[in-house]
Amino acid sequence: MQVPGILSRFAQPFVQQSRTGVRRMRTYLGLVQHSTASVLPQIIQPDPQEIYVTLTADCNLRCQGCRYGREFMHGHQLPWATVRDLLDDCKKLGIRNIRLYGGEPLLHRDIVRIVERSASLGLHTWLTTNGILLKRKADDLYRAGLRRISVGFYGTDEGYNAYVQRKDQYPRLVEGVAYVRERFGMDVAMTLGWVLMRPNCSVDELHKVWAFAERYQTPIGVSLVHYSLPYFTEGPERELQFRPEDRPAIELVVDELLRLKQSRPELIQQSAMSLRSIVDWTLKGPQMEVPCDRYKLIWIGADGTVQMCYVTFKLGNLHENRLADLLFTPAHHQAAKDAFGLKCPRCHCSYHTRIERHLPSRLHYSKPLPSERPTAA
Repeated sequence: MQVPGILSRFAQPFVQQSRTGVRRMRTYLGLVQHSTASVLPQIIQPDPQEIYVTLTADCNLRCQGCRYGREFMHGHQLPWATVRDLLDDCKKLGIRNIRLYGGEPLLHRDIVRIVERSASLGLHTWLTTNGILLKRKADDLYRAGLRRISVGFYGTDEGYNAYVQRKDQYPRLVEGVAYVRERFGMDVAMTLGWVLMRPNCSVDELHKVWAFAERYQTPIGVSLVHYSLPYFTEGPERELQFRPEDRPAIELVVDELLRLKQSRPELIQQSAMSLRSIVDWTLKGPQMEVPCDRYKLIWIGADGTVQMCYVTFKLGNLHENRLADLLFTPAHHQAAKDAFGLKCPRCHCSYHTRIERHLPSRLHYSKPLPSERPTAA
């Protein structure tokens, strides 16, 4: 383990406390803003704080729930010059949080160059990968300045291989994560994007993910199986999507998530109130009346499409205009208001922050579930 990694380990508790304080302040300010906006919706304005850049639609896996690398934007990849200009515009506009993903971003031939450019501009760069190529690319990415990685996590062992529809890939994922942790220690922050869906909704599967998270110090972010993303499929028979009869299984998993959260809060990213909302999000879907905060996001497609979120609110294309020319236009302002007012497909993106910033939801999901209440002696 390198010296920076050792020092980072000692500093980690202090850094975590600082980040937690900042996060709480942002949540409080968001709560005040959304509460005010319920009466005065005109106060909602475009406020892009992070940008998700789909570098390429190519992928080396064939996940059951994903259309990347196949019919969605097939063959598209953002050229270096386009990404360079995009990052420069982000710096000028004050958009500091940059998420690089795909498809599989490690397949982009200029990925190291892109990370280096982003880091040199002082942008907070975050790479989302399936991890299969992580061991091969990790050293170059670290030298380029990458310090934050999230790994898509869909199960373990054969369950993982079955979902990604490729043989013997799970060991490569483990090898990549293990290499980064051993080589760079806690100097590289790694998280798991665990997608909760019907096939892996069990306490046994959760325990396997938890064991992985404990072993490699990779906090779990609980993502929910989607129903409105243009690049997502629920399966030919919607076998990935939850059904009303799945409620008992979801409740058991949520109960266990809450127990694990209480035991080691730092290993689960969502708050307890957000975890309690999972049952409703998975079963009610677009019927959830929780204002959206995606007016803080910009999404870039591999074909250059610029949208305010993953699903809708198209603002233009980078092959026709620079990012700086597409933001804060009348269309962008209208999109921000429409997103907050749920004039959209009503997806559950950022469900956790939305719950925390919506007073009625916050009050509802702050109440402990029956399983959390202590029993009488």
